Formats: sequence, C-alpha cells, structure tokens
Amino acid sequence: MTRAEVQQITLRRDTADPLPVMESFYTIQGEGTWTGTAAYFVRLAGCDVGCFWCDVKESWAPSEDQYQTSEEIVREAKASGAKRVVITGGEPTIYDLTVLTDALHRAGLIVHIETAGPYPLRGDIDWVCLSPKKFLVPRADLYERVNELKVIIYNDDDFRWAEEHAALCPPHTQLFLQPEWSRRERNYPKVLDYVMAHPHWRLSMQTHKYLDIR
Repeated sequence: MTRAEVQQITLRRDTADPLPVMESFYTIQGEGTWTGTAAYFVRLAGCDVGCFWCDVKESWAPSEDQYQTSEEIVREAKASGAKRVVITGGEPTIYDLTVLTDALHRAGLIVHIETAGPYPLRGDIDWVCLSPKKFLVPRADLYERVNELKVIIYNDDDFRWAEEHAALCPPHTQLFLQPEWSRRERNYPKVLDYVMAHPHWRLSMQTHKYLDIR
C-alpha cells in the first residue's frame, strides 16, 4: 500500500466506522509489558510503514469484504470473555478510532493499541505501545502518550535507534528490546548483553511464537 492510498483511506474513513478488520482473535499476549495476559486482538488492515521483515504483510492493504462496524467488533470482543482489547495492524493510527474506542469502553473493556506512530492517535486509548520504525518515523506529539516503547532489534544500529526514542518518552514509559524473529538466534545474545549493561531496558520475547499460538 502506498502513502497516497493511505491518505485516501484516511480522508474517506475520517469517522472510521466501519473499519477493515483483517482478523480478530482471543489469545495470550506474547510481547512486552502484558506478556502472559489474555487479550482480544483486533488487527486492522492498512499500512504504509513498509517493514521488509513484517510477518503480517497480508495486513497492508484492506479489502472491501473486511469492513466491520464498531458494534460488530465490540459484540465479538465481549463474547470472547476478554477484559482487554488490543488494536493492532497493519498501522491502526491510519484511522480515527474514536467511535470504536468509545464503544469498547461503554462495554467495559480496556483498550490497548500497538502502533509505529506515524499518524495522529485519535481515540480514547488506555495503553499505548509504540514500536517505532525507521521506514516511517513517529509523530513528535505521540511520545507524551506512550506507556510502553518496544523497539525491534534487527541490526546493531537499532540499539542507537532505541535510545534515541527512549529519550523522547515520559519517565514512566516501560522500555523493551525485542529481537526480530528471523534473526533471533543471532540477536538474542546481543540483546541480553545490552539489557544487562543498560538495565533501564527489558527483554521482550515473542512468546506466542514459541508456544505456537496466535
């Protein structure tokens, strides 16, 4: 998906109801602060960040048969038994999420988002996980809302990149380094050494992949 196409989606879907849901499922969070907790994931289609190592490239371009209303999304999330809903992508900040997040809160659900942060964060979000990417950097006004910073370590320069973004986050932000999955055997020792030398960071593992769950 090109940035021009994303801009057209943003203009066309400014109220963002319905939204293109590539998939939704109830599972165990495998990454970051909430690892090991149950959560209902809503994966929105549409992304122009372009991470070449992305493991969900099928989420980049929405299709017309994917659109669901906020009412439908909330009904399915509530039926799952979840207490927390994680809005992910794709890149969910393409859309104005206000209608969806308000509906989720009315249903008594806690709302998380996982984003690279390239677009305005629109909606009432309880927990913001920022995972910045070099391909399309986050907006400066997003950092003040970040609860969790999760930086993917693909090469050695990503440690410098991680520190640059950590310096922009509030003091309460929880900081995670996560080895990119395809290079995990090579990068886990480096990340472990870095965390031990810089203990303001924590290790994030994609435990759902080790458990072979979604």
